[in-house]
Amino acid sequence: MVLSDNRRIFGEHLTSSRIFEKYIFPEIKENLYDYLWIDLYAGEGNLIFPILNHIPKNKREIFFKDHIFISDIQKKMINKCIEIAINYDIDENIVKKNIKLRDNLKNFPEFVHEFKYPIYHITNPPYLYLGYIRKNQETQKYLQYFDGENKGYQDLYQIAMMNDLRNNISNLVYIIPSNFLFGASVSNKFREDFLKCYKILKTYTFETKIFEFTGTNICIIFLKRKKYPKNENLKFYGIKIKKQKNSVIKNYILKPEFKYRAGSEFYEFLKYYQAKSPLKVKYYLLQKEISKNKGNNKIEVIDANKYHNNKYKKFKIKINNSLKNKIDSNILYIHTVDSGSDDGRAGIGIVKEDFNVNGILVTRNTYRTHPIQIFLTPSLSIYEQSLLKDYFNSVLEYFREKLDSEFLTTYKYSNADYTRKYFGLTQVRGLIETFPILDFKKKQKEIIKNLTQKEVINYILSNLKNNSNNEKIEIRIISSYI
Repeated sequence: MVLSDNRRIFGEHLTSSRIFEKYIFPEIKENLYDYLWIDLYAGEGNLIFPILNHIPKNKREIFFKDHIFISDIQKKMINKCIEIAINYDIDENIVKKNIKLRDNLKNFPEFVHEFKYPIYHITNPPYLYLGYIRKNQETQKYLQYFDGENKGYQDLYQIAMMNDLRNNISNLVYIIPSNFLFGASVSNKFREDFLKCYKILKTYTFETKIFEFTGTNICIIFLKRKKYPKNENLKFYGIKIKKQKNSVIKNYILKPEFKYRAGSEFYEFLKYYQAKSPLKVKYYLLQKEISKNKGNNKIEVIDANKYHNNKYKKFKIKINNSLKNKIDSNILYIHTVDSGSDDGRAGIGIVKEDFNVNGILVTRNTYRTHPIQIFLTPSLSIYEQSLLKDYFNSVLEYFREKLDSEFLTTYKYSNADYTRKYFGLTQVRGLIETFPILDFKKKQKEIIKNLTQKEVINYILSNLKNNSNNEKIEIRIISSYI
């Protein structure tokens, strides 16, 4: 079986010993004799065996006996680990006692508590998203792990971490997808359950590729169990390893109010500065709506489902007056995914300007990554929609810079100079709902018509601050940025 097959079937991404030596060993080197070092998803053992390189040769065997336990579900990996351990001059009987073949996702090896030292778990567990597991016959055997007390979790790595929680493991180092920190639906329940019991000591987040066969962004996270479960703000610092820059040190505050998701300042802004009369937002111009509203008015659209040679297919449709007015009066669309260039970042655009058509039609399935036409209630004038676009994109870019885009979801690897991000439709709706145009009186609308774009946006932000009783977000800072 080739590695790429293992990746799909086992969620396996083998870690190099270099990762351990550079990022993990400096954090544990003073305590090597204080713990039982275990890896329950060990692969070739590259997160444990390097410890032996720092133990005198004449002490390695007794150290291995008392301080190391390795396990994996794959027999070939266990055989490889046994071979490596014997090459360290460890007696074969000791090796086979401390290296075991077993399914540790299914149940935790409780016998490791019988060793004389407390457990310190360092691992790169399997990760396969539940949606992928359901869709592929060769991985559906893993559905059993998501039953019972694990119902609601979304990835194999979450099952591994919950096993540690339920077995009172105090010290953890996990190499896992960075959606642990930044993901929404994929991680919300898990973070809420897990982080009331653990505090985060430190993280490394990689915006560079460290595994050959995955486009998943990875973080190394150092965790310590709390004395008592408690929902509280978690404060820690993290180091970001970027593509073309030096490492960046960031201070994080994860708040239970926002499901411990990094980048919560953006969500605070959405919550505390929602307009008194928010706009209602609907997405997509669907084929079934065209079929129900046929008429004699011709308009040109693009087909969001047909993209070829870097452009969308254009064609004309014939519709009635009502639908024509609806399409013509809603000029905005959202592109949710960064294209990879500075002028192709996620944000709101104008359909006519970017595609030279009236509408964006979905002829088949809806996809969140396609350009999506926005329909607003009540209707705004063309001028007001243009203001909304400028306001939306300015505030979005402010938070992207302030939070290093961490409130967005990493899309996938590319050769772009920056890490591409995805802006969720719920986030789009929330930001549009802060636009206070319906709260403006006639006099205010007359005022903004005589202002420059920057002056208009600052006027809107000032209105948000004046209408809010909460000072959680400093609007003045956003104004100075814009």
